[in-house]
Amino acid sequence: MNKLIKILLTLIILIGGTWFLWNRIQPGTSTETKHQVLLESIESMGKLELVKYRFSDVLEHKELSSFLPEASVLLIIKAEAVGCIDLSKLKATDVSLSEDSVHIQLPKPEICYVKIDHKNSKVYDTKMAFFREASLVDEAYKNAEQEIQNQVKKSDILDQTKINAAHVLRPLINGLGYQKIGISFQ
Repeated sequence: MNKLIKILLTLIILIGGTWFLWNRIQPGTSTETKHQVLLESIESMGKLELVKYRFSDVLEHKELSSFLPEASVLLIIKAEAVGCIDLSKLKATDVSLSEDSVHIQLPKPEICYVKIDHKNSKVYDTKMAFFREASLVDEAYKNAEQEIQNQVKKSDILDQTKINAAHVLRPLINGLGYQKIGISFQ
């Protein structure tokens, strides 16, 4: 019994010592990142963002090859488009005042930006992509971005921007004491 205790104690010390040494000499992984951020420019902005459309696209992109199996990727794309009016284009001649009325001719609405929300977009599935997966996914995202651009152009985002401009600007102008307010677009 005494011999068994000595063997167990020796085994425990040996295992504990090995574990301790292994943790000390085991190569640890660490990361080091250095940034050199430079401010490149400062721009004056005058765009009044008035409406945001959110889009979802389920895209299956296939790459057909005569000697390789058909590769495909399935993406779920989330994107947004914003309609705005560039108030920096507004000139003094675009505003006409009389006693209790004002008429403003605003610049025509425009699409400020269309962008894919990469944080919420997902690669749902890939098949037979192997070493082509990165380029296949990249092509699919480019196609999705182009299709969303086309859908934004077909949408009523510019009309909605006009409506929202009137809803935002009327109370501001009314607060300045003008009762009759006319808003038009170039």
